[in-house]
Amino acid sequence: MEALLALLMLAQAPARTVDACALVAGRDVSRILDADIKSTRPVTEAARGVLLYQCYISTGTPRSISIAVAGPMRSGSRTVTPRQFWREQFHPARRAGSSHERDRRDREREDAAARPVRGVGDEAFWSGTRVAGALYVLRGNTFIRVSVGGIQDERERIEKSRQLAAAAITRLPGR
Repeated sequence: MEALLALLMLAQAPARTVDACALVAGRDVSRILDADIKSTRPVTEAARGVLLYQCYISTGTPRSISIAVAGPMRSGSRTVTPRQFWREQFHPARRAGSSHERDRRDREREDAAARPVRGVGDEAFWSGTRVAGALYVLRGNTFIRVSVGGIQDERERIEKSRQLAAAAITRLPGR
């Protein structure tokens, strides 16, 4: 079953793939996280309509990095682009329903709302909790997701993720 899923994903992948591991340089990890890259593990998976080229980076310390680059994915006759996904995720249209239902949905959305982060990409949002989260950064027609593990303070996690994302987007293909 896994082999069939992998084959299906490859058939749906765009001709040009992205090496997410190449977006994070050892010197950036050393400067930003005060640690060295010990190992990387690339993974490609479909997630909510887009194809994610991911890399899990271990430093041999509790600090780790997960970085993903979104690519378009074909689903039947529809191709979902990273920019379309971004719009649906971070700028959803208001849905119909009673005023009470809309108010309840708006309160739920605010509780889990992504927070804007300035100073990186065309637009960026932090989505998460005090325990874990990820920074989503839009640049041109694609976006990356950066998550740093092993840092308890949320503000520090956001800032380290922002610094890594700023370095990574300069290495996106076509930039």
